[in-house]
Parts: sequence; structure tokens; C-alpha cells
Amino acid sequence: MIGWLKQFERAVIYALIAMMVLVVTLATVELGWIIVRDVLKPPILILEIDELLEIFGFFLLILIGVELLETIKAYLYQHVVHVEIVLEVALIAIARKVIILDLNKYEGISLLAMAALIIALAAAFFVAKYRRRECSLPPEATFTGDSR
Repeated sequence: MIGWLKQFERAVIYALIAMMVLVVTLATVELGWIIVRDVLKPPILILEIDELLEIFGFFLLILIGVELLETIKAYLYQHVVHVEIVLEVALIAIARKVIILDLNKYEGISLLAMAALIIALAAAFFVAKYRRRECSLPPEATFTGDSR
């Protein structure tokens, strides 16, 4: 029974990877189309602010997809979800939201909440990176007790 579940889990992960590759590929093609369309639209080679924001938002959306793919891949090979990658995806997602943010649509408290979320994610990312660096040192370097 356990062997069957492991095979099923592996099949699901491969299916997720295939679908994520498809989605990232299609999103990249669509980004290319948006860039070509916006650059060739009169006035040629001049992009408006809203067009730039759309392009930047799409770039970050594709980057989120690539990072999610990295998370799935890490789980496939190591059976571990890396906290740093998940936090990185969250930071990219909130950065995307900030870049395409229309300040007229949100109240001050929403902006403060978003700022608090960014600070919390950045702090968590820093702690995770620091902790990982600390744990990757040789045991002699981090040992502080006496050896018995």
C-alpha cells in the first residue's frame, strides 16, 4: 500500500511539473506577444506607463511560475519543501502586487497591511537564510557544549 502511494505521489508531482512547464511556456509566449504588440503600436518603440506596468507584472508572474517549478522539483528530489523558496515566491508575488498597484483603489490601512506583510516576509526570509547558513557549517564550528 505504501509503495502504491509513493508511486501515486510521484505521478502527481510529474503531472504538476508538466502542467507548470506548460503554463510558464504559454505565459512567456504571451509576454513576448504583449511586448511586440506594445512596441509596434503607434507611437512605435514608445511604451506608456500602463504598458510598462503590464509587462513588468507579467515578468514577475513568470518568475513566480519558475520559482514554483523549483519548489515542486525540490520536493520531487528531496521530499522537502524549502521554506526559502516558498518565501521567495511570496516576496515576488507581493512585489508584483506593489508594482502594478493602483493607489487610488486602496485605503491607507490596506497599504499599511501590505507594508507589514512585506516586512514580515523579508524578516522570515532573512531568518531562514541565516538559519540555513548557520546549519550548513561543520559541526565543530557550531558546537558550544563540552564533548563527552
